[in-house]
Amino acid sequence: MRTQMQEINKWIRRRLRMYLWKQWKKISTRFMNLQKLGLDRNKAWQYANTRLGYWRVAGSVILKRTLTDKYLESLGYMNIAKKYEVFHLR
Repeated sequence: MRTQMQEINKWIRRRLRMYLWKQWKKISTRFMNLQKLGLDRNKAWQYANTRLGYWRVAGSVILKRTLTDKYLESLGYMNIAKKYEVFHLR
């Protein structure tokens, strides 16, 4: 069950990254947000102009470096794999 919870958690995080990327519809918005998240100007521009689909971008290095698990937790996402382990260890 632990492995399944980790897999579900990975899928949910990827889905959240896809949702955020989809919200940043324009290239300029993507560029500004990637810069705010700590990418340098050239890389942010390169990543903002990608022609990959939303799901592929969500699983790529582009968003894994910027929309980290720590950042998603700061937005309010609870890591269900960690919650499962806490309840399971009781």
